Amino acid sequence: MRAFIERQHGMVQRPALVCVDLETTGASVERDRITEIGLVEVLDGEVQAWSSLVNPQQAIPPFITRLTGIDDAMVADAPRFDALAEEVWSRLQGKLFVAHNARFDYGFLKQAFAGVGLTFRAPVLCTVKLSRKLYPQHYKHNLDALVERHQLPSDATRHRALSDARLLWHFLQAAEAELGAEVVWQAVAEMLQGPVLPPGLDAESLDQLPDGPGAYQLWGEQGPLYVGKASHLRKRILTHFSDKPTKGLPPGLGAQVRRIEHVSTCGELGASLLEAQWVQQHQPAANPQGRAGAEVLSWVLQRVGEEVFRPALVSLRDPLPDGQACHGLYRSPREAQQALRKLAERYQLCLIHLGLEQPGRQVNSPCFAFQGRKCAGACVGREPLSFHSARLMTALGKLRLAEWPYPGPVLLQEPDSSGLHADWHALYQWRYLGSAPTEAAAIDLLQAPLPPFDAELYRILQSTLRRYPQDRVHRVLVRPSRQGGM
Repeated sequence: MRAFIERQHGMVQRPALVCVDLETTGASVERDRITEIGLVEVLDGEVQAWSSLVNPQQAIPPFITRLTGIDDAMVADAPRFDALAEEVWSRLQGKLFVAHNARFDYGFLKQAFAGVGLTFRAPVLCTVKLSRKLYPQHYKHNLDALVERHQLPSDATRHRALSDARLLWHFLQAAEAELGAEVVWQAVAEMLQGPVLPPGLDAESLDQLPDGPGAYQLWGEQGPLYVGKASHLRKRILTHFSDKPTKGLPPGLGAQVRRIEHVSTCGELGASLLEAQWVQQHQPAANPQGRAGAEVLSWVLQRVGEEVFRPALVSLRDPLPDGQACHGLYRSPREAQQALRKLAERYQLCLIHLGLEQPGRQVNSPCFAFQGRKCAGACVGREPLSFHSARLMTALGKLRLAEWPYPGPVLLQEPDSSGLHADWHALYQWRYLGSAPTEAAAIDLLQAPLPPFDAELYRILQSTLRRYPQDRVHRVLVRPSRQGGM
């Protein structure tokens, strides 16, 4: 891409370009279709415009019709994309692909060409990003803002493909007039400089990445290196190949990547759930919580006498009795014991009766904390064990894990940004059983056994369920097979 912008007599030259705008049935590249294409080609000073309606072979939602003016009747007799593919292909070849929020238009055309057996690639210039680079003093860079700021000529067919494509060409001309062509195209040249990719990973892999939310996996020669999520997948993944180190990740991670896998989601919740599930499954070394063999431990209270309880450390990957309360989440016995020691000091609990210290050879030998006046004396008989147990319950009560707030499984409906599609997340007992595009398919996911308890999923779901719109929480009667702790 670097050689696409050429110099003549030391000056950066405007390349052959095509300004592109599409109208579609929605925002999903996978599910929605193109309804109109508008192209403005600029080559050696010659400007040529072309446009066509496209039969999407699916219904156009009413709110899309209100925005664009394109309805089902208008496209009923229009050609399908396969009939237009050769014409569109010839007009795009060898030119800089210019669009506003360019990944949207580029992604739709790439998907449409793939549907007719063609692999489309082109250098891409996003005029949103160009406007931000050229005019950083301004906050808004949407097309309406550019029209107003630069006094771009606009007609009554605004929000139609050709009209908006023309606006992009007018914006480029306005920027050249205001800042000079050299400044504009030097900025473009800098923007087209892609990241330095490791061997075996080509630019095509990055071109296929969507801009929306989702989760991703970076794979090396020996297996998964890292699992992540993002609200903008492509932007996030590209950071792994930039010169700047990614905070919290080992240096040189990008150089080890040989393959990228991703799944698009309707929203950020789905991305977070999928990320946590993949970390649990693959345990990649670069993920802090992904260490192989990592345990999830918690304290429970075991009855050892009348109104007398002692703490016991259990693994939440093992089945627990129904109604068993758990307290705290820990990655190791050492971490759990340190937390219990802090509670012991605060609530004057006996280290011997907590199991943190071995009793002396003599009956009623004092614990170390009693000698430092930090134990109320359960070890020496000064305090009844029932009193000690009551204080222990109070102390651990601060760490008690929340109970599952529903009588059975639930499906969380998460719509995408357009409101036309949704992911249905199957959940039960703080477990994530998967996502599906329909309610019926999500209910089928509930037939699977419960996976092991995962601390990160618990944190995600506890935070989410407190604020999730209740009209999107759907209760179901099917109960998954019980497996795993809690």
